[in-house]
Amino acid sequence: MGSLASWKRDHPTARDLKGIYRRLFSRFGRQHWWPGDGPFEVMIGAILTQNTAWSNAAKAIHSLKQGRFLEPVALHTVALKRLARLIRSSGYFNQKAERLKTFVRYFLDRYGGNVQGMRRVPWRILRKELLTLKGIGPETADSILLYALEKPVFVVDAYTRRVLARHSFISWQASYEEIQELFMERLFARTPYFSEYHALFVAVGKEFCRTRPRCHACPLQTMGRLRLEPDIKPVRSSNDT
Repeated sequence: MGSLASWKRDHPTARDLKGIYRRLFSRFGRQHWWPGDGPFEVMIGAILTQNTAWSNAAKAIHSLKQGRFLEPVALHTVALKRLARLIRSSGYFNQKAERLKTFVRYFLDRYGGNVQGMRRVPWRILRKELLTLKGIGPETADSILLYALEKPVFVVDAYTRRVLARHSFISWQASYEEIQELFMERLFARTPYFSEYHALFVAVGKEFCRTRPRCHACPLQTMGRLRLEPDIKPVRSSNDT
């Protein structure tokens, strides 16, 4: 495959990335992401969905809603142990309870719990702030920026990496930031476009590009050079553990 610098410079091209999007959109259509009633719920959902299926995170969100805890002050004041019980369905519930507390404290202290005030801040500054919070890594931070705050930031997840690497569009060694930069540099940065693109990667990953892939029916089967197994151990996906 060559060095990281060589694949980043030469491949994939903007045309490749646009072609992937067109094929996925043609196959799956609009995905209507991210599910959530308002930006604060989306922020909380981005933390709860770490290392679990969205269905499990959705159950935790429902539990918070039922208890009337899905708002900044209520989450800030609820006892940590009670919060952990409420979000048990999301897995790693003790860790996630602490992460929610940390995030909400930041949201209240820095922005007074005001989403619009947060949106007025440039995304690069917000990203740096979010990444200082314990338990919030690049994927979670970027999900908050893109889906809750409507910033044109591309989210990279395990599906994105797997699809691109299997089709030889990237190296299995590529870091989160290197993959993200491909999209940010080669495509016009628009929030709806990046949001839809990320959701389409999830769709194709779940239906076709699984651990045991279904390549024969995949809409991307003729793109790139298919290579199902990495030539080296892939970098662990940054899902903010």
